[in-house]
Amino acid sequence: MREDIEYWLGLSRVEGLGVRGAHRLLERFNVPQAAYMASLTELESAGLPAPICRALFSQAGLREAEKEAEAARKTGCEIITWADEAYPPLLRQIADPPLVIYIRGDARALARHSLAVVGTRRPTPYGLQVARRLARDLAERQLVIVSGLARGIDSAAHHGALDAHGVTVAVQGRGMDEIYPKENKKLAERILEAGAIISEFPLGTGPAPENFPIRNRIISGLSLGVMVVEASEYSGSLITARLATEQNREVFAVPGNVTSPQSLGPNYLIKQGAKLVDQWMDVIEEFPPEIRGQLLPPPTDAGAQHLATESSTLFDQSLTGEQKQVLEALRPDQAIFVDDIFDRVPLTHPRILQTLLELEMSGLVQQLPGKNFIRKL
Repeated sequence: MREDIEYWLGLSRVEGLGVRGAHRLLERFNVPQAAYMASLTELESAGLPAPICRALFSQAGLREAEKEAEAARKTGCEIITWADEAYPPLLRQIADPPLVIYIRGDARALARHSLAVVGTRRPTPYGLQVARRLARDLAERQLVIVSGLARGIDSAAHHGALDAHGVTVAVQGRGMDEIYPKENKKLAERILEAGAIISEFPLGTGPAPENFPIRNRIISGLSLGVMVVEASEYSGSLITARLATEQNREVFAVPGNVTSPQSLGPNYLIKQGAKLVDQWMDVIEEFPPEIRGQLLPPPTDAGAQHLATESSTLFDQSLTGEQKQVLEALRPDQAIFVDDIFDRVPLTHPRILQTLLELEMSGLVQQLPGKNFIRKL
């Protein structure tokens, strides 16, 4: 175990100091060890409140930090400090970078070009499809997809990156000894195979509501930009977008149905100047030329053919007339009950059901609970 780890962990546990206070302390003493070895007079001259000076002078937090470091090692967590070369370079630039990061997985993922994809925990089928598709398309262009491992849009974004055999990073709002929510445990295992899960919170920290806005500054801080896909008027995703603006990152938003409460957030962001996104190129074209060049290698004949194929619509595929009829009766933004499909398509009921099955097996249609169907994007 590194000797300095316990000092970094201890500093992060001094009550009342906070992240910004700790960085001001480091400006004076350079390393945590020096702060812990300073006299009361030296600590007071740094402008710290008396209770914090007394806490540091009495070595507050060090015993707990030693136990924490050992527990992290047993849990399989690596601890990266603000002074380490492995510390994410973009995250280092924000106003309040965490002193330590607990990480499982590949730490190199934190240094790659990345985009945050966030949104509501209660998405529509349309939102889930869009988030997964865009995350997949962007991961195919070598962007790391960063999100919060939450239900809904976050999970769809992680799945989209994994669909492309890409890299994704999950930022937890709790300690690394547990996965939250529990139903995402298998997703977390997949993420660790091709990316990383990180947190700044000590082991044993629960998923308290106040942790998530703190967590959100890391999601935006790791990324070149933040893309919001469905968010209500008071969604935490809007906090992430605001933090991105404060951190001088790009803000992107996917437009939605104006009658849907889940569209209020992204539509508001677009009004405020966020870049409207309906395809992967809308994101990448906002990046500096040197980054675009790394994400988009020079086109080849094969590459041009791939892009042409990708931009084709669903109806350009080799579908039968009956399949086209059924597909045209479906929508990507709203599930349609099977009886309504019977009313819209001039075919026998058995034939419609057979065609729906064919389209589902082709990946063009998804069946939702209750015999509802939605067209995939």
